[in-house]
Amino acid sequence: MKSLSTRFALAVLAAAGCLAALAAEPVLVVGHKSPDTDAIVSAIAVAHLKTQQGVPAIAIAQGIPNPETRYVLDTFKLPTPPVQASVAGRQVFLVDHSDYPLAPDDLKKAEVVGLVDHHKLGGLATDKPIEAWVFPVGCSGTIITRMYLSAGVPIPREIAAGMLAAILSDTVVFKSPTTTPEDRAAAARLAKIAGVEDVQALGMKLFEVKSEIAGVPAMSLLKRDFKAFTMNGRKVAVAQLELMNLATVSPIRQDLVDAMGQLKKADGYHTVLLMLTDILKEGTEMLVVTDDAGLVKAALGVEPKGGAAWLPGVMSRKKQVIPPLELAFR
Repeated sequence: MKSLSTRFALAVLAAAGCLAALAAEPVLVVGHKSPDTDAIVSAIAVAHLKTQQGVPAIAIAQGIPNPETRYVLDTFKLPTPPVQASVAGRQVFLVDHSDYPLAPDDLKKAEVVGLVDHHKLGGLATDKPIEAWVFPVGCSGTIITRMYLSAGVPIPREIAAGMLAAILSDTVVFKSPTTTPEDRAAAARLAKIAGVEDVQALGMKLFEVKSEIAGVPAMSLLKRDFKAFTMNGRKVAVAQLELMNLATVSPIRQDLVDAMGQLKKADGYHTVLLMLTDILKEGTEMLVVTDDAGLVKAALGVEPKGGAAWLPGVMSRKKQVIPPLELAFR
């Protein structure tokens, strides 16, 4: 019979072996739920960078690519990250989000080792210090460009093209109020690496693809670019459709409102908002389904009529919609 000290020593060695096996698994790099181009391309770019730095990493996604992202992946020959819902027991590097409602559901059972984001901090808590790159720019791709430069690692041509597309998408081809000089500089650098001569043309092509909604069910459109938050204990969702012309959604407008109501009831949301953003007019029609129209009015600065309000100049969810909503709910 083994002594207590021997059994303890063996247990320590076994635990060490398990930890070594865990450390040997590649870091999972993942963007937010309902992933957009920035979330998916950022995961690809960070996974490549960390691997080049000697930390094996793979990109995963929390959903299938939307039409714009599918176009980017196909056009620039980028691999599609596998969809993986669970990250429990793994090391995780988050990109393009830090809100628990947007993260994998079992994130608290994983070890977060890094973060790249250009949004507000969303309550992420960790047990250990992490690598964090968080800056108020228009796109995570802009931050990742800085990461590559800092590390002295060259950006592969296809990844540079994908990151450029992400910047153009997130900044609405530099029309969004979130756009910074660094976004423009990063886009110019990436365009040179990728061999993209007409950046504006690429941006407009992205929005043509993004505006294609014919035949797509209303619920699928609502969830195409959908973000959920908890504001003062209440669940709030803000979805966005960026369109070349708002007239394209007129035939299905009521279907969208009905889908919002169904989602609100099924998932217990206090408020569901849908931003119908007109890229050319540079404004947003906000569709509203809520338990308290007064809170929404206080946030938007205008009273929705018939469940909708036109917001001139409003194009950014993260800068022009989420902050005043959180203030109103507080």
